[in-house]
Amino acid sequence: MSTTHIDRLRALLEPLAAQSGLDLEDVKVTQAGSRRQVQIDVDADGGVDLDTVAEFSRLVGEALDESDVMGSGAYVLEVGSPGAERPLDLPRHWVRAEGRLAKIHLVDGGEIVARVLSADEDGALVEVQPVKGRGRAKERRLEYAEVDRARVQVEFNRKDDEQFDELLDEGDDGAE
Repeated sequence: MSTTHIDRLRALLEPLAAQSGLDLEDVKVTQAGSRRQVQIDVDADGGVDLDTVAEFSRLVGEALDESDVMGSGAYVLEVGSPGAERPLDLPRHWVRAEGRLAKIHLVDGGEIVARVLSADEDGALVEVQPVKGRGRAKERRLEYAEVDRARVQVEFNRKDDEQFDELLDEGDDGAE
């Protein structure tokens, strides 16, 4: 059984991520001019902050320098999180997306936009948004086997945001 370069990298990085309380989400190696670029995405319940990413990046850099996984050539290391529009590939991604809006492409060819209400190991309860604002949102249980691919959507005008703005206004003392 042969292992790829990414497999060897993952084998080195998975224990480091687990030790740091992180999930290793993605590893990519691309050629960037004369150097290779190593891009690593990590996540955790509640998200990751910059300090966590910086500390993990330091650990990864040390581990890569001590191992022969990258060979002797130069590389650029980038460590980050999956981002705002992350794909929903694993049950833990769905759990972390609770409360968020997702665009979901179904195996049967359909497509829905729905808010993730809850998720477990087998599927997710979603609130399907009405088409063009007509009608009412409807709850639907989706088994992961029904989902071809899904991605979190960025929302600029969430109702929750309006409530947050009201809380900020209540705490405003009038000073600018």
